[in-house]
Amino acid sequence: MDKQTPLFEMKAVTKKFNTVEALRGVDLSIGSNETIGLLGDNGAGKSTLIKIITGVHEPTSGELFWKGEKLTNYNVNTARDLGIETVFQDRALCEQHSIWRNIFMGREITNRFGMLKVREMKEKTADLMKNTMGFTSDAVQPDNTVGFMSGGEKQGVAISRALAFNANLIILDEPTTGLSLAETQKVLGFIRRIKAENKACIFISHNIYHVYPVVDRIVLIDRGRVAYNYRKDEVSLDDLIRSMYEVAGHELTDEMNSAGAGG
Repeated sequence: MDKQTPLFEMKAVTKKFNTVEALRGVDLSIGSNETIGLLGDNGAGKSTLIKIITGVHEPTSGELFWKGEKLTNYNVNTARDLGIETVFQDRALCEQHSIWRNIFMGREITNRFGMLKVREMKEKTADLMKNTMGFTSDAVQPDNTVGFMSGGEKQGVAISRALAFNANLIILDEPTTGLSLAETQKVLGFIRRIKAENKACIFISHNIYHVYPVVDRIVLIDRGRVAYNYRKDEVSLDDLIRSMYEVAGHELTDEMNSAGAGG
């Protein structure tokens, strides 16, 4: 794939639910090693956009492309095969189980007799947590029960699970919601690690103060359309906030500002 060719691209995508037009002519591209911050108020169309990227919804009109090739008959299984993984806000972890069981749940490594290769899965988990995600504490071990981990560490496990199976595009749904300042910084570190692994990432959030430090580009969705699409090196944080006031109105930006003020 040419470096200029987007990993995933949407062209003139619309999505209607009966008479409601959730997306209106959306153009969006995602580079193969790009981290995008996706911002927008509740009901702006973020969830619909992500469900189209992950194959849950079919566009009413418009086209989807993967590495420059048009996608037809696109669905959830196709998205998974392409390496598109979503880490939801609730992380979808089994908290009573160990880290390694969560990493390989549903995708267990077995021998030719169907027996679990437990040692191999634990070794792969340890390598993933330490060398890929940067867990430095010896207290984090593959046999640890997930339920005893902090919120930020749980996000790290969920992201590790996506990376374990060769994800090319990882979608993070509000990964810092409800976390303390220290835990938020930990998660932002994990997001930086995704880029270091040469993967693409969409970071969905209401909080511009969390998004801005770790992304390459910022996309604002407002009432089903892309209101603006800036590279971070093109706009300061102050200018970005000012643009939000102008484009989306005070209500959206006040919400983001209050979220940032609360850490």
